[in-house]
Amino acid sequence: MIKTAVFAGSFDPFTLAHYDLVNRSLSLFDKVIIGIGVNRAKQGLMTYEEREDVISEIFAANHRVEVQQFNGLTVQFCDRVQSTYLLRGLRNTNDFEFENAIAQNNLILAPHIETYFLMAKSGLAHISSTIVRDIFQHGGDISNLVPSEVLAFLNEKA
Repeated sequence: MIKTAVFAGSFDPFTLAHYDLVNRSLSLFDKVIIGIGVNRAKQGLMTYEEREDVISEIFAANHRVEVQQFNGLTVQFCDRVQSTYLLRGLRNTNDFEFENAIAQNNLILAPHIETYFLMAKSGLAHISSTIVRDIFQHGGDISNLVPSEVLAFLNEKA
């Protein structure tokens, strides 16, 4: 049986910390599906389609990584794509508290889906999409925070 993990988030934008987590998780799972959660009520830096396109470009050479948008609960998406694993990244203890609460509720909703936490790699724990968006929107340099594909896209869009 193929071990498929879902790595869900807004990914607005996809950062080097996200990239590192996906690459490191490939030693644990046969396949990783990057699930872009859609919330049309929120206005992001990038559209959902743009996020899907640029993340797909980043992993174009890796057949073990897929990118999809989804609506609804993450555990429902896991069921749709036949994944029994959720992948989450942790930067600090605040992330742990938040993610642990979500994982506990997910276990109630879908006891067959297990959440795996990976700690952020040293030197990447300070990166968050929120901070990257803020730096970018104020004209700061994000070249050491996002993959080159994301940087090129955002610079072209600006």
